[in-house]
Amino acid sequence: MKRMEDVIRYYIGFNLVPGIGPLRLARLIERCGSVAAAWHADETMMIASGLDARSMAGLREVRQRIDLDGELERLRAAGVTPIAIADPRYPPLLRMIPAPPPLLYLSGTLTPADQRAVAIVGTRHPSHYGREVARRLAHDLAAAGITIVSGLAIGIDTIVHTAALEVGGRTIAVLASGVDRIYPERNLALAKRITTSGALLSDYPLGTPPAPLNFPPRNRIIAGLSLGTVVVEAGESSGALITVQFALDQGREVMAVPGSIFSPLSAGPHRLIRDGAAIITSADDVLAVLNLDQQTPLHDAPLDIALTPEEEAIYGAVSAEPQHIDVIGRAAGQSAAATAAALALLELKGLVRQVAPLYYARGR
Repeated sequence: MKRMEDVIRYYIGFNLVPGIGPLRLARLIERCGSVAAAWHADETMMIASGLDARSMAGLREVRQRIDLDGELERLRAAGVTPIAIADPRYPPLLRMIPAPPPLLYLSGTLTPADQRAVAIVGTRHPSHYGREVARRLAHDLAAAGITIVSGLAIGIDTIVHTAALEVGGRTIAVLASGVDRIYPERNLALAKRITTSGALLSDYPLGTPPAPLNFPPRNRIIAGLSLGTVVVEAGESSGALITVQFALDQGREVMAVPGSIFSPLSAGPHRLIRDGAAIITSADDVLAVLNLDQQTPLHDAPLDIALTPEEEAIYGAVSAEPQHIDVIGRAAGQSAAATAAALALLELKGLVRQVAPLYYARGR
């Protein structure tokens, strides 16, 4: 382990050098024979490895300025684990992609179970339908032993991370910033929960703020950690489709949830389906596409909670798709007052959920 720490020190240093990405670093290590020798390379060796003047200047400057042992201690003090590509703990699926990131910063834990991972991505502004679909997919997949991967953004990302945690599953959030710079800040509490049952991951050094240029590389890692990517709702120009392109480039499965033909949020998934993406209507579909077995049952247990006749009528009218309280009341043949009272009690019993003001869906 001590020897691996020595190796990781140099990867930490290289990750602070501007202009030396995965491909250039791989060439430099190959030319020099080891990452330690690459760190101490002279100008002749740098030139032979294909580094340009700016990259060489950057490496010289960082070598003079950075105390590698001090950087390693700084990470430890922050509770962050650096994982280099040479480390056996490096995620195997990510190692398989072209030019994988040489170093990851981890807050939380990675386990062998995370090799059964699926990315779920989509819009930051989902419809009621999109929210329910994302929640149900993440809930059922996590219950089946699948790790849910996403990007901690508001909208679909937040929904799927939360749903995985609620069922006691694992989830990984990949950040476009340092793992100490949670973005968006409103998800700080969620990020802390994720570290107790999953991981925050980034290839950006501590202190790196979220910047627009950081998000496409982040999406590349989301796809790379996953056996396949599911798109729930996404407009034609959604960033979720960038993740899809990376998944295709990496030879991973792409799946999409169909939506309303009248919604612009369905444009992205419907185009993917036209182009050959698998149609997803349930977690069972995802498991079938990826040829995975389910480690725990996906289907709900029989209802064994005592209900009044009014509650039974209302519960029978509530579906998985969110419906307005008036629609539910009319379908159940109940008055507005009786419907509201029954829904409140059903919500307390965990059988229905209010997904938006006056909109309800089944909770189990």
